[in-house]
Amino acid sequence: MIASLPMYPFTPQHVEAFWQTLRNTLPSLTTPTALSWPDPLLPHWQRDDLLLSQTCGYPLVTLLPDVQVVGAFCYSAAGCDGPNYTSWLVVREEESGQALADFAGRRLAFNSEDSQSGYHSVMKMTGGPAIFSATVASGGHRRSVALVRRGQADIAAIDCISWALLQRDFPEELRGLKIIDQTASVPGLPVITSARTSAETLAALREGLTQVVTDVANRPMLDALLIKDFTPLPRSAWQVLLA
Repeated sequence: MIASLPMYPFTPQHVEAFWQTLRNTLPSLTTPTALSWPDPLLPHWQRDDLLLSQTCGYPLVTLLPDVQVVGAFCYSAAGCDGPNYTSWLVVREEESGQALADFAGRRLAFNSEDSQSGYHSVMKMTGGPAIFSATVASGGHRRSVALVRRGQADIAAIDCISWALLQRDFPEELRGLKIIDQTASVPGLPVITSARTSAETLAALREGLTQVVTDVANRPMLDALLIKDFTPLPRSAWQVLLA
């Protein structure tokens, strides 16, 4: 049995603290003593013994047809609305462009081609990558920010939760950047479990997650992750990404 929460890894000690708290609410389940930090992610999400993880909406609807959706967290970051989130379009402060269209012929940094927040959200706004002179795969939102700061790219879409966490915990990494626009608001990162997870275990996971986020004693730990709630959304909520 394995578990991971790999999508916002900037302060892994806070993610691990969340997992240990969740484990304590699931005494009837066999749970891993520690989280996995997998790379690559897709084979990990496809494992039959996956108890819990967090994926991106685009892989969910295109590459993970068999996993079960547990739900989604609601975050307190600016740009979030319940379980929905958006991405900020980020450029250097000295840029005069005020909208995405002003960066036609420039270089886009994106985390990966299977990312809703960093890639497909932008492709929906532009109709495809041809508007840009180059698209540079960075491997992560944090790296995309660094590419723009160093002048190796000109614009990037950074999901609003990543931006808020970096702004709070690593503000020097955002120095010299500004937000000029945002992508459409869509359901955020789905929490998933294996297709082989029983209905009883799925129900226990949902109950445990709800208990953790509603216990006021957990508020400092949750605030460290910007988590304010959890909602058991159905898989169909993410179909909007393919519209």
